[in-house]
Amino acid sequence: MVDFAGWSMPLQYDGLIKEHERVRSAAGLFDVSHMGELFFHGSGALATLDNLATNDVGALTDGQVLYTPLCNDAGGVRDDVLVYRMDAAHFMMVTNAANTAKILAWSRQHLQPGTQLEDGSEDVALLALQGPRSSEILRRSRLLAPWAQRVGGLAYYHFVPGAEDVLCVSRTGYTGEAGYEIYVRPRLAGDLWDDLCTQGSDLGLGPAGLGARDTLRFEVGFCLYGNELTEDASPLETGLSWTVKMNKPRFIGREALALHRQQGVPRQLIGFEMEDRVIARHGFEVTADGRAAGVVTSGTFAPTLGRSLGLALVQRADAAARLHVVVRGRDVPARRVALPFRASLANT
Repeated sequence: MVDFAGWSMPLQYDGLIKEHERVRSAAGLFDVSHMGELFFHGSGALATLDNLATNDVGALTDGQVLYTPLCNDAGGVRDDVLVYRMDAAHFMMVTNAANTAKILAWSRQHLQPGTQLEDGSEDVALLALQGPRSSEILRRSRLLAPWAQRVGGLAYYHFVPGAEDVLCVSRTGYTGEAGYEIYVRPRLAGDLWDDLCTQGSDLGLGPAGLGARDTLRFEVGFCLYGNELTEDASPLETGLSWTVKMNKPRFIGREALALHRQQGVPRQLIGFEMEDRVIARHGFEVTADGRAAGVVTSGTFAPTLGRSLGLALVQRADAAARLHVVVRGRDVPARRVALPFRASLANT
């Protein structure tokens, strides 16, 4: 157990590698109740969210989920969130745990007329069932039986609304595998955890912690707030240009991002593989031809791929140069690898 954003969280249960492989081959169950849930209600809810988000909240239909950064006035990322559209006047925003208070205050500063904002984080628990056998396990669930058939055919980034203690079940996740995120009232969470573990035990389901969650997202190139995403890095630099909809007439940070794009984005998020059996850790310096070129944002041994890999934010002019990572005072060669790692290295 480790302290994480004020929560006591499981780093691992029976080994990071084992849990990582469990999710890739069968299924893993994560308790991610530390995430924040903010509820926007009223006739102004859509306008409020579309102003906060770089992505197009207005394009959502009922039962659809949107991934989007929220930017500051300078175009840096305040958080990356999911927005759920229940209907035209009811939305849920899911924030990173460390940013919930910050985003709650930021959202309140930018409420449009006709919007009510409620912090429901303390009254929502979140379980993530992830892996190729997750659908089969969910269909067996005793507590989710009323939703099992509807959930089975869900498209990616869609959800079905719940009732009573089940808020919704969504076809989302942070692992790159098929899976679901299940939002429930805390009083149901323990029973649901036990139910899923029981129903999935013969299919290879087991618990998974924060350590495996990080290596899983890393292999498929998903950004992590505080590593790849910060208040000083724009979504244009970190591979999230597709989430920035400049055709929207306004959103916070739009002017800065437009200028950023016009002048040329100076940095780029790249993937790399170490040519030595060392790990490039977050914060390590990256050099090109002996000069400072950038910094490692994430680095680890990727269990599925069997390689020491990393993500780095580097000067665009140096992205194609011969790179080294400074590890304990030694320049270790690194070769550029296309993102996401899992796709580019799967057959090599």
